[in-house]
Amino acid sequence: MAEVIRMPLLSDTMTEGVIAEWLKKVGDTVKSGDILAEVETDKATMELENYADGTLLYVAAEKGQAIAVNGVLAVVGQPGEDYQALLNGGAAPKAEAAPEVKEEKAPEAPAAPAPAAAKPAVDLSTVKATAIRMPLLSDTMTEGVIANWVKKVGDKVKNGDILAEVETDKATMELENYEDGTLLYIGVEAGAAAKVNQIIAIVGEEGANFQAILDAENGVAAPAAAEPAAAPAASPAASGNGQAIADADGRVKASPLAKSIAKDKGINLSDVTGSGENGRIVKRDLDSFTPKPAAAPAASAPAAAPAPVAAPVAVPAPAGEFEDLPVSQMRKTIARRLAESLYTAPHFYLTMEITMDKAIQLRTQLNEVASAKISFNDFTIKAAALALKQHPAVNASWLGDKIRRYHYINIGVAVAVEDGLVVPVVRNADQKTLSTISTEVKDYAGKAKNKKLQPKDMEGSTFSISNLGMFGIEEFNPIINSPDSCILAVGGIKKTVAVNDAGEFYATNIMKVTLACDHRSVDGATGAAFLQTFKQLLEDPMRMLV
Repeated sequence: MAEVIRMPLLSDTMTEGVIAEWLKKVGDTVKSGDILAEVETDKATMELENYADGTLLYVAAEKGQAIAVNGVLAVVGQPGEDYQALLNGGAAPKAEAAPEVKEEKAPEAPAAPAPAAAKPAVDLSTVKATAIRMPLLSDTMTEGVIANWVKKVGDKVKNGDILAEVETDKATMELENYEDGTLLYIGVEAGAAAKVNQIIAIVGEEGANFQAILDAENGVAAPAAAEPAAAPAASPAASGNGQAIADADGRVKASPLAKSIAKDKGINLSDVTGSGENGRIVKRDLDSFTPKPAAAPAASAPAAAPAPVAAPVAVPAPAGEFEDLPVSQMRKTIARRLAESLYTAPHFYLTMEITMDKAIQLRTQLNEVASAKISFNDFTIKAAALALKQHPAVNASWLGDKIRRYHYINIGVAVAVEDGLVVPVVRNADQKTLSTISTEVKDYAGKAKNKKLQPKDMEGSTFSISNLGMFGIEEFNPIINSPDSCILAVGGIKKTVAVNDAGEFYATNIMKVTLACDHRSVDGATGAAFLQTFKQLLEDPMRMLV
C-alpha cells in the first residue's frame, strides 16, 4: 500500500522546507532509513529519511522548490500502484476498487505464503484517519517523551489544536495537531518515549478502522525480516554474526539517526548488519539488534563456569536504601554531548586572577541609574565579547578539515535547571549594553526554570561562559560546549590581602577565571592573549562603556 511522505517539522519555527537536493528519483527502490532528500529549513540543511519500503512513485517538488510543513513531499509504494487518491486527499475513488482487491488475493495466495498474502489486504485508502507521528523537533533529537497529553481519546480536535507536550533533548514543546476529526488512538502514554517518526496518535472520523493503520505500520518490518531469510545460503552467517559494510575508507555506512542511536545505546556499528541501501545501517537495524557476546562463553564448556560469577559483580547488592531515577531526555543529551566533547577535544586550561575593585565600584554606580540591575556575570559577558572581537581566533570552531572563525559574537550562558543544564545564547553580545545583556540573561533564566526555552534560544553560540561564583566556588575546570572552541569558567569574588609596590598591605577583591580551550583550534599563547585582554577590560571597566 502506497504511503505518503510528508514534510516534517524540523524546527519549532519552521513553516516550510526547500528541497536542496533529491538523493532518490522516481522509480528508485527505497528502504526504511534511506535518505530521500536534503531539506533546507530556516536553520539548517538536514537529511530527510524514508520510513517505508517500496518504490519512489512520486515527488511533489523539484529541487529549489518549497513545501509547507505536513505537505505531501513524496509517495512510496509498489511499482504501478495508483496513488492519485492519496494526493487528492479523498478515499471515495477507492471504494469501487475494493472488489478488485479481493479478486487479486486469489492468485496471490498460492504464489506466496499465508503471512505475505495478509499484508496486501490492508487498504489504507478506505481508512478515514491519519497517523500522527513523533516529529523531529531539534537537530539532535532521536526520541521524545510525552510529558503530558492535552487531549484524550474521544476528544474532537481541529488543525492547530495542541495534542500533547513533548520533552525533547533541549526543551519541552507543544505538539500541534494538523487534522480535523476525533482523537481515536493514543499509542504512547504520558511519561513514555517514542522514536522520531513513530506513530503516537491517530486522528480521524469516529468509527474509522484505525487498527488498519497500526497493522500496516507493524507490517513494514515484516518483509525486511523475511527477505534475508529467503536469500542465498550466505545470509545465515550475516544474521548470526553480521558485520556492517564499510566503504573504501574503512568507515561504516550508517544514517545520522542510526549513528546517534548507536551512541546512546553504546552499540558498536561494526557489529551491526545494515539492511539499507548498499548495506547502510538504518534505524530498524539498531531496533532489532541483539548483542551476541554471550554466545561465545556458551560455545566452550570451561568458559561457561565464570559466566554466573560475573552477574553479581555487575550488579552489586545495595548496602542500604536507594532510589533509581529515570534519566530525562535532557540528562541523556548532557551526558552524551559532554562525553563527546571531553573525549574528542583535547582540553587545556588557563587560569588567571583578576582584580575586581573598579568593577565593584562601577557596578554600584550603574545600578543607581540602570533600567535593569546589572550583575557581575553581565560584566563578564560583555568583557568576553569585546575580548573576542580583538582575538577572533578564540571565536572559532574545529570542523575536522577546517577551522571556522565567526564574524559575529554569540555568548552561550550556562543556566542550571532542575533537570540539568541549558545554555541560552546572547546574540551579538559585543554590540549590546550591559543593561540589555542583563535583561536578556534574566529573561532566559526565567524561561529555563519554567521549561519555556525554545531550541532556537540555545543554538548558535560561538563562545560559552559558566559562572559558579554565586555558589562560593573559587575556580573550576569546565568542559567545552561543542562546537565552540572555548568556555570560560568564572569563580566568586573573594576579598583578600595584597602588597603594593611600596611593600604596603591593602585589601582587594580577586576573581579567578579559567579558560578551557580546544587545542585543535586554539593554542596556549592565543588563549593567554585573550585572557590578558579580558583581565584589562574588567580591571578598567570604563573601557567597556566607551
